[in-house]
Amino acid sequence: MINSVHTLPGGYRDEHGQLHREVVLIPLSGQEEELLAQPSPLAMASVITTVLTRCVQQIGTLAMTTGLARQLLIGDRQYLLLLLRALTFGDQVMMTHRCPWPDCGQALDMDFKLSEFPVHTAPPDSHLQRMTLSPAASEGHMWAKRQPTVQFRLPNGEDQEIIAPLLEQNEASALTQLLCRCIHSLGEIDKPLPELIQELSPLARQEIEAQMAALMPGVDLTLTANCPHCEREFTVPFELTDFFFGELATGEELLRREVHYLAYHYHWSEQEILALPRNKRRAYIETLASEIERLNDAIT
Repeated sequence: MINSVHTLPGGYRDEHGQLHREVVLIPLSGQEEELLAQPSPLAMASVITTVLTRCVQQIGTLAMTTGLARQLLIGDRQYLLLLLRALTFGDQVMMTHRCPWPDCGQALDMDFKLSEFPVHTAPPDSHLQRMTLSPAASEGHMWAKRQPTVQFRLPNGEDQEIIAPLLEQNEASALTQLLCRCIHSLGEIDKPLPELIQELSPLARQEIEAQMAALMPGVDLTLTANCPHCEREFTVPFELTDFFFGELATGEELLRREVHYLAYHYHWSEQEILALPRNKRRAYIETLASEIERLNDAIT
């Protein structure tokens, strides 16, 4: 099995302060393909954690574990998912998208490479980040009169898993819970109570969330295209997770057929076949098909 070595946009800083960024990946096997093909929206973050635990061999000098996969920054997890898609299915992506201009709305084919997306590299200097709220955002907060600063950490996979059930029900409450988990101090108040964070004004929340997004390393998944129908340019976000999972769901029936084909001819167990990466499964199928065709030609 071919290993692939890459560098995370951010990286993981351990308890000793050492930053780990180099990752070793292996392609998805049939087991991960099957797992990714059937996630519910609520379990999506947990499924990604499981896949990363299986397909990332190590980060720096650390062996990958479930706990480590959860501690990775959201931007790094997204980058790893993009790499796994390219490693397993190839760098090229073909998809259909509708022109977003209201007076057009025509479907168009889009063809691009995952490697073309720009990567924002920003290894964190420390576990915690600090920012200063604007005077307008500080207004109305007693704690901000003396020191209008906020100290926070960047969101990680564990945060995604925990807020996922709430995100489907109430996005505003989910974002509040995320801030409660990530904010470490407000002004001179360390470990502020959730009630204090819930009282943040909309502008203060907006500034904190914007600073988190600006500091988050990762991939800029923005697509720019020209509509061939109305001849206007538009920009849309590429929903990597939805696309990747949708791609696998579409191929679930094909995966079952591949398992049946190999099991029937080679008498391998389902577990043995699903342990193979896609390129190996396809190679065995092509070899088998060629051999069957050769035997048929010999008979006729």
